[in-house]
Amino acid sequence: MINEHLKALLQEAEEHMEKSLEWLRGELHVIRAGRATPAMIENLRVDYYGAQTPLNQIASIGAPQPDLLTVQPWDRGALEAIEKSIIASNTGLNPSNDGAMIRIPVPPLSEERRRDLVKTAKSRGEDAKIGIRNIRRDVKDKMRKMGEAEHIPEDMLFEGGEQLQEITDRLTDLVDSLTARKEEEIMEV
Repeated sequence: MINEHLKALLQEAEEHMEKSLEWLRGELHVIRAGRATPAMIENLRVDYYGAQTPLNQIASIGAPQPDLLTVQPWDRGALEAIEKSIIASNTGLNPSNDGAMIRIPVPPLSEERRRDLVKTAKSRGEDAKIGIRNIRRDVKDKMRKMGEAEHIPEDMLFEGGEQLQEITDRLTDLVDSLTARKEEEIMEV
């Protein structure tokens, strides 16, 4: 049986590890997988009256077709700034401005670009795993210090360590499955 302090520490560790998983979901959502999605550009920063503002806060973004994005700014004065930020974003997208709306054709992905995106997805997955492992290491240190300070029995610390490893394994497996699913999605033609 684990004491309350160790239970609280394990619960806190799991919450922090879940945040790494949520970060990964957000990162993978932005990676393009063959079709146009507003997530591709919604967090682009636009110089809007001197402030760097996310695009989704100054315009509505839509994907009326699988190969087209539309950006409808709420303030027409921001059209040029939005267009410049899309060009400067290094996403390979070429916006066209008709004076009221920006249309962005999304070209199909080449095999080479798909492979690059898979590498990016794997890299993000590895970053999430590193974050989870770092949290595990920090919690193990806290558990060891707590054991010394509160004279917690060795077997209780061992059981806490096993539970921490189970949480870590479960979440790294989730990272692997999310990354694998994204790779399949990217490589699908």
